[in-house]
Amino acid sequence: IVKITNSDDLKEASNLIDRILSRRHFGSKDYEIVLPEQLLEQKQKTQRIFNIVMGAIAGISLLVGGIGIMNIMLANILERTREIGVRRAVGATQVDILMQFMFEAITISVMGGLIGILIGYLLTKIISTYAEWNTIVSPISVILAFTVSAATGIVFGIYPAKKASDKNPIESLRYE
Repeated sequence: IVKITNSDDLKEASNLIDRILSRRHFGSKDYEIVLPEQLLEQKQKTQRIFNIVMGAIAGISLLVGGIGIMNIMLANILERTREIGVRRAVGATQVDILMQFMFEAITISVMGGLIGILIGYLLTKIISTYAEWNTIVSPISVILAFTVSAATGIVFGIYPAKKASDKNPIESLRYE
C-alpha cells in the first residue's frame, strides 16, 4: 500500500511504481496497481446501473398497480350498473357519476399510498434493527412516492369513471 500526499501526483506515482515493480519482478505482471479513482469510477458506474434497474422496477410496479386499480374500478362499475341507472334516473348528471367514480379511484390510490408509506417505514425500521444498517428516509422521497401513487390512481381511474358516466340510464336500469 502506497500513500501519496498530493492527489495530483497519483498518475505519475502509479507509473513510477509500475516501472519499479516490473523491473523487480523481471517483467512478470504478478502484481496489481489499483488507484482509488478507478474504484470510485467503478462504484459510480455500479450505482448508475442500480438506479436504472430500480427505476425500471418502480415503473413496472406503477403500471401493474394502475392496471389493478383500473380493473377493480371496471369490475365495480359492472356490478353497480343498476345503481348508476337509478342515480341517473333520479337526476344525477354524467359529471356526478364521473366524480363519484373518480373519488373512489382516488380513495383507493390514496389508501394504497398510505399503506405503502406505513409498510415502507416499518421495513426500514426492521432493516435498521436486524441488519444493523443505517436507513435514511427523506420526507421529500415519501411525499414524492405518495404523489406518484395518487397520480397513478387518478390517471388509471379516468377511463373507468368516464365509462360509468357514459352509460345509458335506461340500459343501466334494465341490466341484471
